[in-house]
Amino acid sequence: MRHDAVEVEVVITVPNQGIGLWMLGAFILTFAGTRAITRMIRAGRGPFRDVSVGGTHLHHEVYGIIAMLVSGAIEFAYQPDSPGVQILAVLFGAGAALTLDEFALWLHLEDVYWSSEGRKSIDATFLAVAVGLLLVAGFNPFSDVGSGTANHLTFAALMLVNVAFCVCAILKGKTATGVIGLLVPLVSVVASVRLAKPGSPWARWRYPPDSRRAQRAERRYPPERRTWIDALKDAVGGTPHR
Repeated sequence: MRHDAVEVEVVITVPNQGIGLWMLGAFILTFAGTRAITRMIRAGRGPFRDVSVGGTHLHHEVYGIIAMLVSGAIEFAYQPDSPGVQILAVLFGAGAALTLDEFALWLHLEDVYWSSEGRKSIDATFLAVAVGLLLVAGFNPFSDVGSGTANHLTFAALMLVNVAFCVCAILKGKTATGVIGLLVPLVSVVASVRLAKPGSPWARWRYPPDSRRAQRAERRYPPERRTWIDALKDAVGGTPHR
């Protein structure tokens, strides 16, 4: 009896060649290294110092913007194969970390890196890491949408409603819960219907001075109030100037 040999080739395909993992890894390592260096500079320890050109302080977000522009342009123009695409992913992730680490600076257009407003950079970084983890895990909310116009319209409407609740929560000064709400919608719904924090855009627009809601907000969120999220931000980014 003759047995014909059958050659079976098994191909294991990694989605996007693990590009999301390369970007996320570079992002986390670059952010951690950047925060370590800036905290050393702040404390006056180590060999690192601020970089100035012509008397102008050169923030590290400049390097990040250049890295993202270069990596994005090369990817769109040449679309290299492995290992070029992984190198570009690392360059883009590192550039994104350098840029988002100073998110509060280009949001306020002033150097608020070590102030309480600078905590917005930590919020932006946490959001980027959360999105990166979803990309690495292969999360795709559009994959569960059925065919047909009605299904797509329903899905789009639900997404818009959820985003509206998230934006409302962020406008009320609850950035963390607003970001979490992008992944867990119920969190943003609860945060959006609760009292806004004093000084938030919502409080400035909707709570007149000396109004009952403004007074309730001051009592619920006093300036010295600290939560575990604040402690986590201090541990990651350093304690801001009070």
